[in-house]
Amino acid sequence: MNALAGETSPYLRQHADNPVDWYPWGADAFALARARDVPIFLSVGYSSCHWCHVMAHESFEDPATAELMNQLFVNIKVDREERPDVDAVYMQSVQALSGRGGWPMSVWCTPDGRPFYAGTYYPGTDRHGMPSFATVCRAVADAWQDRRADVVEQSNKLTAAIAEDVLAAAPASELTHDLLQHAYARVRASFDPEFGGFSPAPKFPHAMTVDFLCRSYVRNRADETRQMITTTLDAMAAGGIYDHLGGGFARYSTDARWLVPHFEKMLYDNALLTRAYTHAFLVTGEARFATVVADTISYVRRDLRHPSGGFFAAEDADSEGIEGKFYCWSIPEVREVCGDDADAVIDFYDLTDEGNFLDPHTGFRGNILAARNRGTLPPPAVERARRKLFARRSSRVRPGLDDKVLLGWNALMLDALTEAASVFERADWMETARANARFLLDALRRADGRFLRSWQAPHLAYADDYAALLEALCTLAEHDDPAWLADARTVADELLRLFADTDSGGFFTTGVDAERLVVRLKDMFDDATPSAGSLAANGLLRLAALTGDERYEVPALAALRLVASPMAAHPTSFAYALGALERVITPPLEIAIIGNPDDTRTHALRRELTKRLVPSAVMLAGPASDASPLLAGRAERDGAPTAYVCARYTCKTPVTTPEALRVQIDEVLAARQRAAT
Repeated sequence: MNALAGETSPYLRQHADNPVDWYPWGADAFALARARDVPIFLSVGYSSCHWCHVMAHESFEDPATAELMNQLFVNIKVDREERPDVDAVYMQSVQALSGRGGWPMSVWCTPDGRPFYAGTYYPGTDRHGMPSFATVCRAVADAWQDRRADVVEQSNKLTAAIAEDVLAAAPASELTHDLLQHAYARVRASFDPEFGGFSPAPKFPHAMTVDFLCRSYVRNRADETRQMITTTLDAMAAGGIYDHLGGGFARYSTDARWLVPHFEKMLYDNALLTRAYTHAFLVTGEARFATVVADTISYVRRDLRHPSGGFFAAEDADSEGIEGKFYCWSIPEVREVCGDDADAVIDFYDLTDEGNFLDPHTGFRGNILAARNRGTLPPPAVERARRKLFARRSSRVRPGLDDKVLLGWNALMLDALTEAASVFERADWMETARANARFLLDALRRADGRFLRSWQAPHLAYADDYAALLEALCTLAEHDDPAWLADARTVADELLRLFADTDSGGFFTTGVDAERLVVRLKDMFDDATPSAGSLAANGLLRLAALTGDERYEVPALAALRLVASPMAAHPTSFAYALGALERVITPPLEIAIIGNPDDTRTHALRRELTKRLVPSAVMLAGPASDASPLLAGRAERDGAPTAYVCARYTCKTPVTTPEALRVQIDEVLAARQRAAT
């Protein structure tokens, strides 16, 4: 057993019994590398990563390969989900050297941590033109021994290139409506009209891009926009990427049809897709999208929730060493479980004797459940059978659970869950959201007020953790109780103190109090999750509108100006930032509902807002108070709960009925639509 045995990360503990003498990231490993005068081999992955498991089995569990690694290097294992700062720095080196990135990530560094060679997966033996991992290890060691000067020069150039590429000051760009139009045109050009989505295989959900289209549809009411939304969401919900029995989505599809997923389920994907399907329901009224939201939230609450209120990080792709085995079915098993309803299931999910999935490593075959027809709900016979299939599946060996509770990912789920609870009027969901918020504010915050990245480990929280939490707290203030604004202010102030670049704009990944890596990066691209810069910009703009404190606007605008030009050219890489851009260029809409929250008339006014998507708006509801300027100095009219609608410092006549409020919101949205055409 190596030095990983005592680590909190499930991914690191998976490697504790490897014959490789692994070390966790830390001073001890670097000191040993300096003392031995050998390179560091850095391996970065995560617990639900299928190819990480493959490389571990082929190389790290092989005694001969492990002996070679121990002889030539000091070997460090990193969980990218616990240490996104380390992952981000060294992923830049992989992309610089190979033009692509991914996990497992394999990087060789000098003893002081500067990368000089990098790649991703290497096979256990030479094949398909790829050198084996052992071959690469020997070549790297030879270069270190015989061409040390070249290696050091390469490490210096690579480190400098990473710093220049990521930290170079971008020219300030204007934030205009043209950026939105260019971004929309790029999204439209990348859309797959047959299967939905915005890329060829492998296909990722791009939930943030769908969300951008939902807001665009409110503005343009164009049939093509609606088609992009519904085609994409219907195809995903029908495909194998969606769990038709237990709810929730897998990470991505290996094919263009969304049929064969990479089976791991990530908390952040299900958070972002919950939000996208909620917003799609609001703009289209399609009940099937509400069903997906309910099933996804049920999955998270059932399978990813700790009793104390936190949400777990992920479930693995593999069970019993076979990818997808937990989720696949044979026709004989379906007939055994479903009885008279079996034929309906076989037809609805297009099951075949040979199956639609093959694990090439084990030869396992089976049927992934994927609906034959998109945009349709299961008939009663299939609904009955689904319950039976789910019960049978529950007796199988489950995929491994990554039980890390990560602040930023929890905050993304908290944000989506809070809004969904309000939209669908689910008190049980809202209570789950409140419990999660209380857990994050208590269990992941030290006595000195500093937040941690993970509940289980002492790693300091990063900029995206703080920014995601700020967004979630603003959403709680809008949809639950304005009292959450006090916590939102505290988080925002610490976000600015610890992470803001006051010289060039944007937000550094790590705080001023964090460990210094070879480069201090900024997180600016919306990839699998929204970037710290995008989250911070949107959250700070919302907080400025909710509190009337304009000092929050300045760093938000600076962060957006850094990415303004690439935002229009590469919208799927800045899809969350586009939401913040809309808040800047759209006349702000501020809505206050003054009234007792328990009054049915107050609820009726709130319902007018929560049953529709109103982009670039903020709202608060409650008695008149000093919690926010939106609630201060305003009173009920004629003893009835009253709505105040204001846009760009001009307020409409206060109204007391849902019908009158609907007319006012319609007028604002119609004006926006005219301005966008």
